[in-house]
Amino acid sequence: MADLKLTLVVACALIDADKRVLIAQRPEGKSMAGLWEFPGGKVEPGERPEQTLIRELHEELGISVAEPCLAPLTFASHGYDNFHLLMPLYVCRRWEGFAVAREGQALAWVRANKLRDYPMPPADIPLIPHLIDLLM
Repeated sequence: MADLKLTLVVACALIDADKRVLIAQRPEGKSMAGLWEFPGGKVEPGERPEQTLIRELHEELGISVAEPCLAPLTFASHGYDNFHLLMPLYVCRRWEGFAVAREGQALAWVRANKLRDYPMPPADIPLIPHLIDLLM
């Protein structure tokens, strides 16, 4: 068996005052375009996962998050055809600014029990029950 490259991606469940979770639709031209996911991104060399989230949430959504407001909830470990994804999921309930789509992606605020109504990448799906347990 060939060695699969391990890719570390960090994701965040932003939770608003109404206990809804923000998801973003992957734009055309990206792999898995059209699928919905939790905002976040690839951890760059020398970066801690929390730093990645703070950077990505600012780049993608224009919001400012303080590191103490990021709480780890669970993680996904999923083997794709050409790499293995390890994805910690953090929860964030406090941020500055308003989430806007800065990269042309669609955004939706969704109740945890409705997340399965949105097609998601295979690695994201096992995260949903954890959010339902947390928010319902």
